[in-house]
Amino acid sequence: MDLHPPGGSKKTSVVVVTLDTGEVYVIASLLSKADTQVIYIDPTTGILRYNGKPGLDNFKSEREALDYITNGSRGGVRSSVYARAILGYAVLGSFGMLLVATRLNPSIPDLPGGGCVYTVAESQWVKIPLYNPQPQGKGETKNIQELTELDIDGKHYFCDTRDITRPFPSRMPLQSPDDEFVWNRWLSVPFKNIGLPEHCVILLQGFAEYRPFGSSGQLEGIVALMARRSRLHPGTRYLARGINSCSGTGNEVECEQLVWIPKRNGQSIAFNSYIWRRGTIPIWWGAELKMTAAEAEIYVADRDPYKGSTEYYQRLSKRYDTRNLDAPVGENQKKKAFVPIVCVNLLRSGEGKSECILVQHFEESMNFIKSSGKLPYTRVHLINYDWHASVKLKGEQQTIEGLWMYLKSPTMAIGISEGDYLPSRQRLKDCRGEVICIDDIEGAFCLRSHQNGVIRFNCADSLDRTNAASFFGGLQVFVEQCRRLGISLDTDLGYGHNSVNNQGGYNAPLPPGWEKRADAVTGKSYYIDHNTKTTTWSHPCPDKPWKRLDMRFEEFKRSTILSPVSELADLFLQQGDIHATLYTGSKAMHSQILNIFSEESGAFKQFSAAQKNMKITLQRRYKNAMVDSSRQKQLEMFLGMRLFKHLPSIPVQPLHVLSRPSGFFLKPVPNMSESSNDGSSLLSIKRKDITWLCPQAADIVELFIYLSEPCHVCQLLLTISHGADDLTCPSTVDVRTGRHIEDLKLVVEGASIPRCANGTNLLVPLPGPISSEDMAVTGAGARLHEKDTSSLSLLYDFEELEGQLDFLTRVVAVTFYPAGAVRIPMTLGQIEVLGISLPWKGMFTCERTGGRLAELARKPDEDGSPFSSCSDLNPFAATTSLQAETVSTPVQQKDPFPSNLLDLLTGEDSSSDPFPQPVVECIASGGNDMLDFLDEAVVEYRGSDTVPDGSVPQNKRPKDSGAHLYLNCLKSLAGPNMAKKLEFVEAMKLEIERLRLNISAAERDRALLSIGIDPATINPNSSYDELYIGRLCKIANALAVMGQASLEDKIIASIGLEKLENNVIDFWNITRIGEGCDGGMCQVRAEVNKSPVGSSTKSSRGESGSVFLCFQCMKKACKFCCAGKGALLLSKSYSRDTANGGGSLADVSATSIGSDHYICKKCCSSIVLEALIVDYVRVMVSLRRSGRVDNAGREALNEVFGSNITNHLAVRGQPSPNREDFNFLRQILGKEESLSEFPFASFLHKVETATDSAPFFSLLTPLNLASSNAYWKAPPSADSVEAAIVLNTLSDVSSVILLVSPCGYSDADAPTVQIWASSDINKEARTLMGKWDVQSFIRSSPELSGSEKSGRAPRHIKFAFKNPVRCRIIWITLRLPRLGSSSSVSLDKNINLLSLDENPFAPIPRRASFGATIENDPCIHAKHILVTGNTVRDKTLQSVESMSVRNWLDRAPRLNRFLIPLETERPMENDLVLELYLQPASPLAAGFRLDAFSAIKPRVTHSPSSDVVDIWDPTSVIMEDRHVSPAILYIQVSVLQEQYKMVTIAEYRLPEARDGTKLYFDFPKQIQAQRVSFKLLGDVAAFTDEPAEAVDLSSRASPFAAGLSLANRIKLYYYADPYEVGKWTSLSSV
Repeated sequence: MDLHPPGGSKKTSVVVVTLDTGEVYVIASLLSKADTQVIYIDPTTGILRYNGKPGLDNFKSEREALDYITNGSRGGVRSSVYARAILGYAVLGSFGMLLVATRLNPSIPDLPGGGCVYTVAESQWVKIPLYNPQPQGKGETKNIQELTELDIDGKHYFCDTRDITRPFPSRMPLQSPDDEFVWNRWLSVPFKNIGLPEHCVILLQGFAEYRPFGSSGQLEGIVALMARRSRLHPGTRYLARGINSCSGTGNEVECEQLVWIPKRNGQSIAFNSYIWRRGTIPIWWGAELKMTAAEAEIYVADRDPYKGSTEYYQRLSKRYDTRNLDAPVGENQKKKAFVPIVCVNLLRSGEGKSECILVQHFEESMNFIKSSGKLPYTRVHLINYDWHASVKLKGEQQTIEGLWMYLKSPTMAIGISEGDYLPSRQRLKDCRGEVICIDDIEGAFCLRSHQNGVIRFNCADSLDRTNAASFFGGLQVFVEQCRRLGISLDTDLGYGHNSVNNQGGYNAPLPPGWEKRADAVTGKSYYIDHNTKTTTWSHPCPDKPWKRLDMRFEEFKRSTILSPVSELADLFLQQGDIHATLYTGSKAMHSQILNIFSEESGAFKQFSAAQKNMKITLQRRYKNAMVDSSRQKQLEMFLGMRLFKHLPSIPVQPLHVLSRPSGFFLKPVPNMSESSNDGSSLLSIKRKDITWLCPQAADIVELFIYLSEPCHVCQLLLTISHGADDLTCPSTVDVRTGRHIEDLKLVVEGASIPRCANGTNLLVPLPGPISSEDMAVTGAGARLHEKDTSSLSLLYDFEELEGQLDFLTRVVAVTFYPAGAVRIPMTLGQIEVLGISLPWKGMFTCERTGGRLAELARKPDEDGSPFSSCSDLNPFAATTSLQAETVSTPVQQKDPFPSNLLDLLTGEDSSSDPFPQPVVECIASGGNDMLDFLDEAVVEYRGSDTVPDGSVPQNKRPKDSGAHLYLNCLKSLAGPNMAKKLEFVEAMKLEIERLRLNISAAERDRALLSIGIDPATINPNSSYDELYIGRLCKIANALAVMGQASLEDKIIASIGLEKLENNVIDFWNITRIGEGCDGGMCQVRAEVNKSPVGSSTKSSRGESGSVFLCFQCMKKACKFCCAGKGALLLSKSYSRDTANGGGSLADVSATSIGSDHYICKKCCSSIVLEALIVDYVRVMVSLRRSGRVDNAGREALNEVFGSNITNHLAVRGQPSPNREDFNFLRQILGKEESLSEFPFASFLHKVETATDSAPFFSLLTPLNLASSNAYWKAPPSADSVEAAIVLNTLSDVSSVILLVSPCGYSDADAPTVQIWASSDINKEARTLMGKWDVQSFIRSSPELSGSEKSGRAPRHIKFAFKNPVRCRIIWITLRLPRLGSSSSVSLDKNINLLSLDENPFAPIPRRASFGATIENDPCIHAKHILVTGNTVRDKTLQSVESMSVRNWLDRAPRLNRFLIPLETERPMENDLVLELYLQPASPLAAGFRLDAFSAIKPRVTHSPSSDVVDIWDPTSVIMEDRHVSPAILYIQVSVLQEQYKMVTIAEYRLPEARDGTKLYFDFPKQIQAQRVSFKLLGDVAAFTDEPAEAVDLSSRASPFAAGLSLANRIKLYYYADPYEVGKWTSLSSV
């Protein structure tokens, strides 16, 4: 196998290797790195794995890496893909999609200062099938296929050594690009997550190419053209025109024309550059395509057509503002007062022309921008130049002359950028200008002048006319660029390479008697006047700048050497075709004018061009009409946009498989054969097809899996494996999890394992352990299967059971049970445990992956609530706000703590009113309203820094204070006697209060039952009939999608801009209990205050004097009477006029309504307002879940590091703490490895720890992260401690090293140490490695006693083994010496442990140490434990099944399954119930076949909260909601008995499988019945169908997913001998 294909030289190389086992490795050797990295793609979940460990996934060469993964044999390689660059990777459901560039074209080989720009000539999607059986819709599969068909080749480029997303030369390093021009940012995230960001190149879309030019075969200069397409408004011609909600315009391109003189190595390189923009008009407009030959009809938005235009020009101004960069000394340049942005509009402006409306609005938009006052230092100028009309009236040549006339002044005013590249930074002292030094570049750049401002060209589509005009504008600049570099293009001179003077001078032929020479040191040119015998740096006859702007066309043509012009024209022709193809699907039209300087522009060529233009017109019309929508979808998916629409079930971050090696079985798995395999093959992906045959006598099979890392367990993945008879498979499974083997808790009991085809993957969702008390009281657990489907939680999970979340879970016990009473050996297939592991490595090494967790650790743990304490403010809002424009009065706040509130410390009522209003106001001014994310440009995570309403921190408040407040809220709504039935909105607001108080559903139900109220009576899901609830749910779902789109657009819109303005009204603007309108200036009075007399309320006057104008009824409304911003998103699709008619979301832009618009609640349909409340509650439920995840993460950190967590976390940009400890570790290890470092190693059993001690886990944390004064100690009562350390992996252990505590050892607490080794938990099989007395070490090494001296290496004791032992578990017993057993005990009272005041874990005097007083009892203590040796490479036993086992598996089944014919089937209750009517004399039914469901679990179920930082950053979310509370389905089977009563005979917990998988479930016993009923139960509302392109909000379809329908999905079967039933019957096998 040749690693380097023919023709390959030493460059960046990527090899994607697929082994016969299905495993995929990416072997990457970057040009910038001396070594080779191996990235493993998990074959189950698709997640990338890389640890950076030499010899494991980091090697010296490609060949060494390949030898490692193939064990030196090329025979196990199924396929290899050779590539030159990685362009991106994504896990998309059942496939991992790796995009690589297989062939590159060096389009700009050598930029000034180094760096090659490569164009992707050929690319390939490597499609990696995954074993994870996540349900995936057919539409998603189709979209994934369409993504792979995106046109990439020839239209994308990159540079792997320097930043080219900014004007040349960029001031930023390679890994800090401008996001506006990065097209693979989303696809590059997986590589950033594993700490290899440079392995995925930064991909730009557009054009990059160069041309050398010269005379007489000599190279004089190089011109390069780079065109960067903006991704702010991606899309096709009729779907991405004008401006969008991201303030980006369609077909927006930044073009850069770079000219330089190539020099030899070591010489400075002079260069200059010119930048212009092209794009569609930056206003809201579009064109409706008719299916005729007529032109498309242009329209401009009726409302806010210029919204976002100002932000667009602000972005340009910020990018091209160089007023303060030019050197003020010696450059003879005036101070630039403003930034000019000149728009050259080429549209038809004649009366009656279709584009005339755009010209008018373009002019009006200029007035709008100038009147806004938001661009004080920018001058935006519009030039209207009707290109087509001018060509028609005056001809091409005069049209070009007219363009030059208009461009003369702005081109000269804006100028160009000029500078030099200095190969040595030692020459910087001679630089006069801005100096740019970048780590990626060896030398430095010195810029003498900067382009200030930009010229922007546009036509309707920014294609043909734009390309022509920009060419003729760029041509004039090109000639000037050459002149400033000393390259003359004048024909009377030929090619002359005249040098530039100090001031960027302008050169002409030398007068008689003059000579030019170059300085030997600097390389600069100087001039000798032999007439006067003097020298000068300046050219004696500087040429006139920009002289060709005053020339007529023919004069320009005669006076200019045309070969460089032809080279430039060729670049523009290619560029035009690229942009036209990307935007329209066809090449550019009207391009013949670019060849006007050539001799071939005759009449025949004009005729050929007309024919070509007609052909392209027809191609464009067809593609725009037929394939634009598909191409638009491709672009959005490639950019990671609208994934919740195109790929709704795809997770942000795939799960990890933690059971795979180095995970292992703590006990050998019993086997029928006498194989030496201990069962490890069941955990290895290399034996995916394994069939493990258990002993025949086994009633159950219990497996104890020790995971490779601590995690929260989320799923169990089983691969069904059996012989010819599938009855050997187990029928049910139990799962228990825990941190240690002795504290396992049941998480799943009796989950069904159906019979299915060999190799089928079944997924069993695993919730966290749920307390029996919660299951007894909460409806979801207590009455789940007795409820009617009509009361299922469609809106949100009212009865959510909260399982415990634990990120330190390490042991998983899986118990399989056989089917039926007949004892036959069970067969097992591969077993995988999937979970979420905290990003420990990222936290410890300053990588981005640990950012979220490190932030949690540093945040004070004041409360478990994720909500703010300000009850009147949105909990998902930011901390800044703006006053409304109409604010006229300052805020008048009421008493923030009214006297009639509950006493928060005692939980008692502090007033005589028995039912006080439970509202706590926040002391704040009107300018401090927290704002929702939808009113921010950049959404940042802000955790809760304060306690929730009416509560104090959980560790300080009375246990039931939150429940007490909740009941008070209920009484304020239902009355003192609870006589009033709550309406829907009241019930929802009560739930809002419950979630704000941080009360779980179980705690709520306990509180309600304590006063005799059935929780079901206040369940909002049952407040309306099912039809209305279904419509409400559909609108809330649509709102969630629009909210996500709005956030996505707002994040993208922030690129290149400062923070945008915020708004006082948030996304939901829900009025809480006790709030309301008190009149005043409000004319709407929609939320009249109905609070009881004497209660504490907030009114519009109390909140703020702000009033807002409703854009529909034009009435003034207070804040409480305004609907949330979400109502604006729904207003176009579901107004009051269409509430009973129809409405579609197909054409609704996420933020097409201005942020300064408001709508009152009276102008909104009631169902829209209710949908806002539903969405708000869903967000709060999600925030409660994320708060629980954060608390679990913080708890895990506390368990590992103790209370002083922040001392252990690496800070970005700073070295890790205790670097000397790291060096010490390398010194004592030598060539051996540390085998016992957390998180890969851990303890098998719990160990008692003193209250003032560092955690027991701290004994294994990486040494360089340990606190210098912290150490672990056992309770004083413990005279011995046994620790069982599970090593990182199977290893050859040579020694154990004990790091001595800072206090040192004495004879009183110096323990005896015994060490054993074993490969499993069987103590009888362990081997004693030795026994040591630490007292003897103290006598020989006195430095082990006494306090540790600062600045010295850590003291340690090494227990070396006689011979290395291969093991997985090291058992260590520490035992204190018996009192009086030694006469050598000498207590020095002058030394006291208590002097170690700096120990954060020992604020109280420690009770044992070498210097303890007699009354202090000794205790066992240590600082750290190291196990040293060498890892053994995983060699899973590839056991060959014995002949007897193979024969047993191949035995044909005695009975087969046959279909039972039915009379009829009747679906009921939204197809969630299916009744099957059997024919008389039907055989006994033995079970049923269920075809797996096609419904999906969407990732997005609500609008985003302000916690979301970045939609492309999965590290902002530790754990998705779907894993915190997994959706589980059950199917209940009932039969009709003789008494005509339906009796439940079985209930099955359904696993997840791929759509259409046939699952066979046996009944507990065979049944004879006329009618069998099947009912689908559980979390049915969590499943949906794939979203349609257009959502009809008024449709009356079933609120449940059609993919869950039982109709035609269930078949009954019976067992029979195939030889007895006959030939015809055997054909009906099911």
